[in-house]
Amino acid sequence: MVIPISNQAARRIFLARQGLSAPPARALTKQGLLELIHDIGFVQVDSISTVERAHNQILFSRNQTFQREHLRQLLEEDRALFEHWTHDASIIPCAFYPYWKHRFRRREASMRIRWAKWQGEGFDKAFDETYAKIAQDGAILAREVKEADHKSGGWWEWHPSKTALEFLWHTGKLAIAARQNFQKIYDLSERVIPGHHLKHEVSHAEFVDWACSNALSRLGFATHGEIAAFWDLVSPEEAKDWVRANRETLEQVEIECVGDVKPRASFAFPGLSPDPQDWPEPPARIRVLSPFDPLLRDRNRAERLFGFRYRIEVFVPEAKREYGYYVFPLLEGDRLIGRIDMRADRKAGTLNVARLWLEPKIRASAGRMARLEAELTRVARFAGVGEIVHAPDWIAD
Repeated sequence: MVIPISNQAARRIFLARQGLSAPPARALTKQGLLELIHDIGFVQVDSISTVERAHNQILFSRNQTFQREHLRQLLEEDRALFEHWTHDASIIPCAFYPYWKHRFRRREASMRIRWAKWQGEGFDKAFDETYAKIAQDGAILAREVKEADHKSGGWWEWHPSKTALEFLWHTGKLAIAARQNFQKIYDLSERVIPGHHLKHEVSHAEFVDWACSNALSRLGFATHGEIAAFWDLVSPEEAKDWVRANRETLEQVEIECVGDVKPRASFAFPGLSPDPQDWPEPPARIRVLSPFDPLLRDRNRAERLFGFRYRIEVFVPEAKREYGYYVFPLLEGDRLIGRIDMRADRKAGTLNVARLWLEPKIRASAGRMARLEAELTRVARFAGVGEIVHAPDWIAD
């Protein structure tokens, strides 16, 4: 039997599974922060900081008592979290490390082929030397191993030691011990990852089962392609085989989408209630989301569930941008209601709001604008600035 799930129920399920239904002002301890990251799976890391870096903003949007120092301690002192790759660079619970070891082994062979084409033959000439230097001298920044006479033009001109650091990190020989001014500090994995996680081995079957079941749990409902894409650990074929092997224990559900999109056939674990009243009603306040928020990582899924089309325009030439360089989605209750272009000017101590675009049929009512101003005040405080400055005619027609 196929169980129909209304759009309202689907949105509430996904918001709850992604940590956006809990009260955002509840006190969050360091242990609570670790549990939050464990529950949502990972937090993407990105260098852009027009207001705040992505990982801090992702966590702040879920709990506005979040403390950056707790995150640093969990990463750099407690070693309860580590940095590595999902679909992009992310902060991940160290308890998941044994499953990432399968990723390391899978990626090494393919990376050698791809990087040889990218960097040219001999791209790996500094691997052994770089590893030996870190083993002997300890943790190191990329700039500390850079050849003095090399004039780097960017990521496409990595010097041999930078290539070595990134390859050894991607394949699990090195780990990120800390960051200094957001630059990675590399060290041997055995000096960063707790021994019981580093040494623990899981079979290939256990790895696939963990990756698929944990993805589905955090998504609430999914196709096999969405299951594979969540961690980017297994292939769509492996996820499809996992679904087929577990058909007896999975329920088939049909997700109502927004607009004229036909219902989406998906899978869920037994007991997923289709009644929206069985799921928490998300907080009514408006929240500013990071462009890299897990709610929006799968842009197509977000569009089907919320009727909200979002594309980041960082790499789009300015003249061709529809909205702006780094525009933040706005969540109100269980709806994505618009986007806002703003930047924190820390020298001036201001949060400069350039433009607000509300979605069709979303009114700029007095109550809604008051909720938005309250959120901007919270964001400004979190970003370390005081005054909010709106551009003239900042509300788009």
